[in-house]
Amino acid sequence: QVQMVESGGGLVQAGGSLRLSCAASGRTISSYAMGWFRQAPGKEREFAAGISRSGTTFYTDSVKGRFTISRDNAKNTVYLQMNSLKPDDTAVYYCAAGVSAGISQKERGYSYWGQGTQVTVSS
Repeated sequence: QVQMVESGGGLVQAGGSLRLSCAASGRTISSYAMGWFRQAPGKEREFAAGISRSGTTFYTDSVKGRFTISRDNAKNTVYLQMNSLKPDDTAVYYCAAGVSAGISQKERGYSYWGQGTQVTVSS
């Protein structure tokens, strides 16, 4: 029902910045709360940031103050601006859409997922 494609990942030095984009098609993202999850090598997928249909944002403690999630409904795109990157941020980052007004921190709260984009932060 909703197809999403992430882009903007890559290799960056510690302290640098990246901006991830999630371009959606099929349905307007204005109907969904949106989230960014990440999965580091050997670890479970974890919630990083979310934004409600109304624009309220929420972040996991480890990224708070460094990452900013935003949405541009006119472009049907969600962004994740990542600043002051650390090696611990290295992971595959996934965009997800949930049919809910509010933000969920659980994978169960989202119905549609992108393919992921690799972010690697070197020391």
